[in-house]
Amino acid sequence: MPNEFYAISGVRKLAGPDGLTIARACALADALIRHKDFDIIECLARDDNGDAEAEFLIVEVRCDAVPPNNPHGIGYPERLALGVAKDPKHLVAVHALRKTFPRLMHQNLTPEGAPAGLCLYYEPTRAVQRTWTPQNFLSRIQTWLEKAARDELHAADQPAEQLFFMTPFELVLPWNFDQLRQAADVAFQVIEGPDRPGPGRTYFLRPTSKGAQPERAFAPILLRLQPVIHGRVDIDPPDLGGLADLLAARGLNLRLSIAQAVQEQVGTEGAPAAADSNFSVLLLEIPVSRAEGAAVEHVVRRAYLLPQGPLKLGASCGALMLQSDRYYREQLAGPFAPPPGDGWRAMATPAMEVQQGLDRTGARRQSGIVDEGPTGTFVGAGALGSAVLDLWTRCGWGQWTVIDNDHVKPHNLVRHIARSGQIGASKAQAMAELHDAVMRGAGTMTAIHADACELDNADVLAALTRATLVVDASTTLDYPRLVSTRDDIARHASIFVTPDANGAVLLMEDAKRAIRLRTLEAQYYRALIQHDWGREHLAQHLGKYYSGASCRDISYVMPYTRLQAHAALLAEQLQLAAADSEAAIRIWAREPSTGTVLAQQVPVSTERAMKLGNSTLFIDQGLEEKLRTLRAEGLPSETGGILLGHYDFNVDAVVVVDALAAPADSLASTASFERGVEGVMESVTEASRRTANIVRYIGEWHSHPPGHSTRPSRDDFFQLVYLAAGMAHEGLPALQLIVGDHELSVVSMQVS
Repeated sequence: MPNEFYAISGVRKLAGPDGLTIARACALADALIRHKDFDIIECLARDDNGDAEAEFLIVEVRCDAVPPNNPHGIGYPERLALGVAKDPKHLVAVHALRKTFPRLMHQNLTPEGAPAGLCLYYEPTRAVQRTWTPQNFLSRIQTWLEKAARDELHAADQPAEQLFFMTPFELVLPWNFDQLRQAADVAFQVIEGPDRPGPGRTYFLRPTSKGAQPERAFAPILLRLQPVIHGRVDIDPPDLGGLADLLAARGLNLRLSIAQAVQEQVGTEGAPAAADSNFSVLLLEIPVSRAEGAAVEHVVRRAYLLPQGPLKLGASCGALMLQSDRYYREQLAGPFAPPPGDGWRAMATPAMEVQQGLDRTGARRQSGIVDEGPTGTFVGAGALGSAVLDLWTRCGWGQWTVIDNDHVKPHNLVRHIARSGQIGASKAQAMAELHDAVMRGAGTMTAIHADACELDNADVLAALTRATLVVDASTTLDYPRLVSTRDDIARHASIFVTPDANGAVLLMEDAKRAIRLRTLEAQYYRALIQHDWGREHLAQHLGKYYSGASCRDISYVMPYTRLQAHAALLAEQLQLAAADSEAAIRIWAREPSTGTVLAQQVPVSTERAMKLGNSTLFIDQGLEEKLRTLRAEGLPSETGGILLGHYDFNVDAVVVVDALAAPADSLASTASFERGVEGVMESVTEASRRTANIVRYIGEWHSHPPGHSTRPSRDDFFQLVYLAAGMAHEGLPALQLIVGDHELSVVSMQVS
């Protein structure tokens, strides 16, 4: 039986390729003439005001790789129409003219009774046009036909093919729709989204309580079909009757399903007519498999917006009757059931893409994150903290309790993610609100408006002890030093940027908290003092300004762009560090003129604590090793130098940060050591400058010869008295540290 072909309407026949006038059509004709597998049957043109609006080349193509008797019936040859629009923004269209050409995957949207359109490209039009030539276009046609014939058109690693073509209308379901629809006390409202340019609109399905059911709150009419095999893409029918016929072929009685669903919502007591809405939503669920007998790969949802409310729709389908402005159930079957009529079939059914709200799992999947993150507490919701929390919200990492005792002020909006409507609100609460604006309940963020240093606050202490990780972004010294004294709270990390926002720092305790923020801070300072890259790390800023009337309302000038750059870096790096059980000190320096980032990783050591009266001295193993190395280099003579560190009377601590080697003018022998003064003042001043005036002179150290203990000698005692007298004008104690063969000792003295 000979093949029947579609004819193209509204065209005139050209004498041949020479009659073509569109440049792309001429180039395509030339390529066709030169190609051994294509024959030009005829050339056509469609005119607009006397000029060719489009030109068509009717061709026959042979593909030797198309197997005979292939399952889809791809022929050898096939007749195609290649449509070339005058407008160069449009791709060349390819239509199969054989009326029995199969409907397959990867075809373009065409109405019933029109030739099938081959979808040759995945890429956007502009991307295709960038490298399009007539020759590779013809090769693409042959590839499509060959792969379709071999059932290889859909790659194995591609998701199952969609069942319907795209539509400009959307219905967004709640992220937890599957759980909500099982709840007995939950109803739904369909909310119209904002107007937007062009066709289409977005609608939202919002949950509401049945007990306080607002007017026009009806659940969608939810219908689940039998599983289907992915294949051809269906065209959405224009009306409810067409949809009913489409679903009847898949074993579903649409009218009866709608009638039953509406009756369930109305109940036996009926519903007032005034409660009806202006439209209703039909939501289909279609399980899709890749092949016959295969497991369901995913469930396709498709929605249809019906121009009648559920009550009027139920009456149209024979499910409800209207009496005294109230709808009641009708009998659906049996000899007394009223005939429904066919009026419902003509109801228009605009199709809607169905999307689901974002949840934490989806956010992590789209962000490439496997770890769901900690149950964490975040201290400090300022500029850096708010930016980091926002990044973690959007990638679904962690569930956070935020502690901050400040509120949003107008100047904060320069580099805080809060909005102007939140001025005056607690920063912690502002973060919780912004989190919910993104996740709509898919994740939790709890706000505590409090000072995190107030550990007698039950809410604060609970947040710090129940967390698996606490992140300090408070940019103060008070909090990290205080929590370093506590054994009952979670692992901590501290993050901050430098005053000029060109540097960023991450301090991470180990999982067992053997190495705490207190000693990580000290080792970070020592790295600044000892390395050339630390010269200007903390010393620069872009200026200060007063953000309020108080002399304490001082803020640094800081571009939000730099802060965001470091926030992204710290957010990512902290995720990685949290997955590692080891402690870490990581420092980054960014060159703003080029965007270059230089990273430093400082080796971390454990610390040792020594009681000094009512205070505790802390020194880390790395510094102890440095002292032993300096002692060994000086043997057989004694040696010594000055100690650098800081006092913190809030936590009764003195922390030794660094020890400097003996000055060049020192006097040393096997039995004595007298420290010189050359360069000492300059070294102390430089150490203080590099550490933002935190590290200072706190005392002296010296070594004892081999075989001698570290107990202070008579001369050591006199030196300590001298040091104490020198420190008395500041009201500070003096320290003397002695290094021996295998031990070190520390003594302290303070005079009033």
